Amino acid sequence: MSDTSSKSAASDMWGGRFDAGPSDIMQAINASVDIDQRLYNQDIDGSLAHARMLSACGVISSKDAEAICSGLEAIRADIAAGNFVWKPELEDVHMNIEAALREKIGEPAGRLHTARSRNDQVATDFRLWMRDTLTGAIEGLTRYQRALIAQAEAHADWVMPGFTHLQTAQPVSLGHHLLCWVEAAERDKGRLEDCRKRLNESPLGAAALAGTAFPIDRDQTAKALGFDRPMANSLDAVSARDFALEALSAAAITAVNLSRFAEEIVLWTSRRFGFAQLTDAFSTGSSIMPQKRNPDAAELVRAKPGRIAGALQGLILVCKGLPLAYSKDLQEDKSLVFTAFDDLALAVSAMAGMAADLSFNRDALEEAAGEAYSDATDLADWLVRELNLPFREAHHVAGSAVKLAESKGVPLSELTLGDYQTIEPRIHDGLFAVLSARASMESRLSYGGTAPVRVREQIAAWNTRLEA
Repeated sequence: MSDTSSKSAASDMWGGRFDAGPSDIMQAINASVDIDQRLYNQDIDGSLAHARMLSACGVISSKDAEAICSGLEAIRADIAAGNFVWKPELEDVHMNIEAALREKIGEPAGRLHTARSRNDQVATDFRLWMRDTLTGAIEGLTRYQRALIAQAEAHADWVMPGFTHLQTAQPVSLGHHLLCWVEAAERDKGRLEDCRKRLNESPLGAAALAGTAFPIDRDQTAKALGFDRPMANSLDAVSARDFALEALSAAAITAVNLSRFAEEIVLWTSRRFGFAQLTDAFSTGSSIMPQKRNPDAAELVRAKPGRIAGALQGLILVCKGLPLAYSKDLQEDKSLVFTAFDDLALAVSAMAGMAADLSFNRDALEEAAGEAYSDATDLADWLVRELNLPFREAHHVAGSAVKLAESKGVPLSELTLGDYQTIEPRIHDGLFAVLSARASMESRLSYGGTAPVRVREQIAAWNTRLEA
């Protein structure tokens, strides 16, 4: 199509108010079809619901409605087959499909836009896309949870070091550690589900901003598209993008949680830790160092929160200070949201894959669990239970024992009974039963604790919950 005919096509779509088409610069800044064409399924679904409602309400004839619906399904098939030519001079997905419909069925195509504006059309399409995408993200997180639970079940009684400040703190079960990320993912799913529920109202029928004088049935279109109800205020229906902000916020928090486990994978698979290995499926090599195995997938997941949080901040700034109702600024919403949720989907899939792919080094984990006097708290707890010392006094005694063990270069379990009795004469040899990483892990029997029996209870509860 020549430049002149391109501008003419755009002018025809806008109607009689314009004598000429846009400048090249205007066309370049105004067109969004390269971004929003991915809404074609939602756009066609919305148009089908609208056409059927117009027919049911007597606004258009049933014959025209049938032609419109048949033409729209044919266009959907063309797009799916890769046989559809997107025209940037027609600006967006909506006008491209409308123009194609006119080519397919002629005059009845012009009746489809009765009682509708691109403002409520795009708001409807975007909510439909967002709803489907949130569902996909939730399903992806469930797959990630299942992979973690399977690993937790296989390693419920494996002992590893727990950390605070990235310093060895107390021994924990590897299964318990992995279940932590299952809990986090469930909260992420809850935020996404809340957002999905809140956005599930239909803007269709709000028209440009004020509703329509035609006798339409907004409940019918809302029901046909799976919305809970029509939006109650036409101004709000076409201008609200807080649902996209909420979705991006939930996505950013999810990405942060994924990145934290990704960071642990980076650490665990390093030579310095040696806790775990990834197979070739989730590792890369070095262009110069043949010995290297790099956890690049985990590192890339670790980077995703920056991109997703950036999209959130970008859309906040787009929306800030916009007056009612619709402004073209809102065209910038989709590129930010699409990119962010593409990144999130990839991150979730990568983490589910790595969670299943990880293999663990039991000896390295157990050895590290016993380092750095990680059983010192067990010593203090024993003093409280057996000698009835106040915990603060027991804490002081245990600290003195650690200081003595450090001076001798031995673990707490290798101090003699005499060594202990120089610090607290009432200590007896029953103390040595608690001075091991495994004994420490197995003793934490409180609800939510790291004892393997509690971990297996949580695994069973999670399996039941996810099945339900």
